[in-house]
Amino acid sequence: MALFAGSLHLGLIYGLMALGIYITFRILNTPDLTTDGSFTLGVAVSASMTVLGMPGYGLLLGIAAGGAAGAVTGLLQTKMNIHPILSGILTMSGLYTINLFILGDRSNVSLIGSRHLFTMAITLLNGVSKDMARLSVAVILAALCFALLAWFFRTHLGLCIRATGDNDDMVRASSINVDAMRIIAIAISNACVGFSGAVAAQYQGFADIGSGVGMMVIGLASVIIGEMFFGRRSVTVGLFSALCGSIIYRIIIAIALKSNFFPAYALKLVSALIVMIALSMPAIKGRMQTSNIRRQAGRHA
Repeated sequence: MALFAGSLHLGLIYGLMALGIYITFRILNTPDLTTDGSFTLGVAVSASMTVLGMPGYGLLLGIAAGGAAGAVTGLLQTKMNIHPILSGILTMSGLYTINLFILGDRSNVSLIGSRHLFTMAITLLNGVSKDMARLSVAVILAALCFALLAWFFRTHLGLCIRATGDNDDMVRASSINVDAMRIIAIAISNACVGFSGAVAAQYQGFADIGSGVGMMVIGLASVIIGEMFFGRRSVTVGLFSALCGSIIYRIIIAIALKSNFFPAYALKLVSALIVMIALSMPAIKGRMQTSNIRRQAGRHA
């Protein structure tokens, strides 16, 4: 039960990041490697503000900081004509120094003894267990973020972003600023990633400069696993599947590490294997279908 509860907490929190990755990976069809840096940026900002006694501002500034990092990547892509992958790497590299500066030239900051969102929820919900109090916070934040994104991508601006991802030449012919749409979409994506980092810092009770390493892989795994269960349909279903995929991913990771087959330090390897398997599934299914068709054709011949 404790295994499932912990996986559910982390799945919802990191699901916020999966929502952001879904925007660039599926809606915009643009690779963005800013994620590792913007996640740590959210962690650093949230931890620093929490230590100062302002955890609420830590969440809001984490969102704003992540969005600003995404906007920089978008500007490098659109205005400087730098390749999307390289622009993300450049922003991520620059954020390492910025994150160290925010953390006060320290590689980690402890939030032990500081009042933050989850301790306030435990105090407020006095008759509820700590796990349920933490879960309620994670559910509310994830549901709120999902609802806002689902609403946004039904607005005129959201539809323009979706159209840009589908066919930017058509959108450009319709007198819509394609560059602006890309910058806004990447900013929103990284705002979600920064929000995830900000919540994660307060949940785990510390900030570390290396907390964002491998977040891109985790986010991709969540998106792809969700699509394996729900398919690729509307944007609303896609956002929901990314959130559910994050929870499923965390459960898979917890079971894999609990089985003693993989050591604790093999987390990144397990994550990479899950992504490789998930990405390979469409090709495997296609080959199996082709093989079945050939067999049936051979029988009728």
